[in-house]
Amino acid sequence: MNDLPYSLLADLESVKGNARPPVHLWQPESVKDIDLVIGRDGTWHYNGSPIKRPRLVRLFSSVMRKEDNDYFLVTPVEKCRIQVEDVPFQIVLMDVEGEGRQQVLTCTTDMAERVVIDDSHPLHVVVTGEEWVPYVLIRDDLVARMVRSVYYQLAELVVEENGQLGVWSTGSFFEMKDAAG
Repeated sequence: MNDLPYSLLADLESVKGNARPPVHLWQPESVKDIDLVIGRDGTWHYNGSPIKRPRLVRLFSSVMRKEDNDYFLVTPVEKCRIQVEDVPFQIVLMDVEGEGRQQVLTCTTDMAERVVIDDSHPLHVVVTGEEWVPYVLIRDDLVARMVRSVYYQLAELVVEENGQLGVWSTGSFFEMKDAAG
């Protein structure tokens, strides 16, 4: 992966030890497109080849920002537009604590970020044809899609409340209905 733009890699070296760099504060003048694509299945590709180094992918994800409908990897001196086929992250695990209204659902993404489904990290569903896909807001307008096994786990928790199907987490009820409709 040494053929990634050198300046992007060099800039990332300076922030790789940080928990999460302050990308919201960075407004670089240099903006360009790079051939980096996050596939619908969560695989990151550069120049058509999958990136096989998880640490590099996690580093890139830590400097990701969404602006309108575009995704960028941002450093203090450069902003690189990337392509995202669906959403940038996948929810690969879900922990369930408690029951009913006291239930707490904690999701873990493929980038090892953990969020509790709550009003700040809501669950919503998108229906495409016959496919129901749950998504959770992770951070800064960046969303994760639940992988099938987590979706099945979520489906087992669905209850009816006031004629609506949904799940409870942190005292809030998240309806299982199409977010678009």
